[in-house]
Amino acid sequence: MNSTSRVWRTTGLLSLLSTILLIAGFLYAVKDVIAPGAASTAGDEAGFNQGTAVGSGEESGVPPSEDAKLLNVTAIGDSLAKGTGDDTGKGFARRFVELAKEQGADSKLVNNLGINGLTTAGLLELLKEKGVQYSLGQADIIVMSIGGNDLFDGAESLQTAGRLPTEAELEKSVTEASERLGEIADTILEINPRAQLVYISLYNPFSDLPGMRKIGDEAVARWNHIAMDLLRQRDRTLVVPTFDLFTYNSQKYLASDHFHPNGAGYQIIAERMIQGIH
Repeated sequence: MNSTSRVWRTTGLLSLLSTILLIAGFLYAVKDVIAPGAASTAGDEAGFNQGTAVGSGEESGVPPSEDAKLLNVTAIGDSLAKGTGDDTGKGFARRFVELAKEQGADSKLVNNLGINGLTTAGLLELLKEKGVQYSLGQADIIVMSIGGNDLFDGAESLQTAGRLPTEAELEKSVTEASERLGEIADTILEINPRAQLVYISLYNPFSDLPGMRKIGDEAVARWNHIAMDLLRQRDRTLVVPTFDLFTYNSQKYLASDHFHPNGAGYQIIAERMIQGIH
């Protein structure tokens, strides 16, 4: 009788221990789903502003490269990506790298693929090139500027009293180019799904020209709104607004060509990039 009681007590104890282990395992699994590990949480809390996707870095929205100590940056797009108008040749890409270094990141501009006069259609073709795809694949941050040449085609003629575009023409340019912008973003993120895509939005460089302030501002505002919506729907993106930086400040921040930023203009864009990423 005593032997039988001991058997039942032992069996009951084992059953109780098994139940406790099962409950503990279940609770751990639930916790892991609801509240992932500390490193992941830190990355989520340090995400980008503007309602865009967060990064995976623990201290910022910047994704780490395979070498965690190095932050590779690649610029792509039009003449602003290239840095045209900056007497130092740095542009916002190299200035961003310098600011990142000042804040403790070992950052490097590995490629600048900016091309003067590039449009959204031209960028789509450029992204088909194997060398460009390889360069983008090496980046942790891809900085893109595109769209200005689509909206303000023939910028030189605008500066020399040439024919101004009509409101209908600007509206058509915005519609057609913005459709390509989504395709561009998808292509870049497919080429390098771990990189952060940072888009430099547009400003109106002709806001002080009669006949271009109102329709130009409206076209740029519509473009920027569409760009924000498009990129917000995609992971690992950041839109850097520039419209407010140049409005009423064209003489201070634009180069002598009255279209591209000067050194100071590129610097304030780079500073806003840093603000968005941290």
